[in-house]
Amino acid sequence: MTGPITRINPLQLHATPGYHHITVVETGRTAYLAGQVPLDPAGELVGPGDLDTQIDQVAANALAALNAVGAGPEHVVRTVIYVVCDGEPVLGAAWRRLNASVIGPAFTTASTLLGVTQLGFSGQLVEVDLTAALPG
Repeated sequence: MTGPITRINPLQLHATPGYHHITVVETGRTAYLAGQVPLDPAGELVGPGDLDTQIDQVAANALAALNAVGAGPEHVVRTVIYVVCDGEPVLGAAWRRLNASVIGPAFTTASTLLGVTQLGFSGQLVEVDLTAALPG
């Protein structure tokens, strides 16, 4: 059984746009999800060149993966988001879309957002890596 999950923003650290600097899980089991990518069930890239469409597919895939282990977005304790881009406006737009997605609550935890030059699949624009504290 997972103990309480506590999210903390120490007063000595800068304010955040929705995530927490620290996430503490008291006890329990942890699931480490592989990076969720914008591929459909047939393994085809969804939304070539369309970041919003790819984010929506990544969110749907992440929700399916979480549900497969009996968890939901509220059980996520760490996220890393990779976005192919060359500037902050694209990163900000990706952050906002993910927060508005079906896995939005996952991004209130300890999170990292990175702009990168390339990801694993040709045409892939986004990938999300999640760690979840499994409910009992």
